[in-house]
Amino acid sequence: MKTLLFLFISLFAAQSIAQDTLEELLKKHNKNSVPYITVQELAMPKTDAVILDAREPKEFEVSHIKNAMLVGYDFFDIKTVTEKHTNKNQKIVVYCSLGIRSETIAKKLKDEGYTKVLNLYGGIFEWKNNDFIVVDSEEKETEQVHTFNEAWSKWLTKGEQVFEVKPNKKE
Repeated sequence: MKTLLFLFISLFAAQSIAQDTLEELLKKHNKNSVPYITVQELAMPKTDAVILDAREPKEFEVSHIKNAMLVGYDFFDIKTVTEKHTNKNQKIVVYCSLGIRSETIAKKLKDEGYTKVLNLYGGIFEWKNNDFIVVDSEEKETEQVHTFNEAWSKWLTKGEQVFEVKPNKKE
């Protein structure tokens, strides 16, 4: 019985480790409805793209990729993009924390007829993990990145993690 229990625990631990990669996380949550662009590709000087941030205002204010436009997720309104960016053949890169919420927003843009929409693989976390610069609400360089909550913080390996600590609810 102990051997069986040990085998079960070992198998469970192995599965957890195997799924504990960014690739597995994105496969679990995304539908691959929008192609990815890597942070390295986006950082190249010749990559001329509109950059859209699909996080919430509190996340954007802590830090964002320079020149990114906040479009949000919960309050996303397609008109904020269509009115400002009328060229539907312009390259558009959408990002969020890791690339999950951004896929949803990027798909809405594709459905609206935008032809060159990409999802930033690993989002702002991967951007910062690769030592690229993020700026705060005053457009000054910062080390801080809003990680949404403590659980998601594990994906940010560089920089300073910022998130709200929710008080424990009493039963």
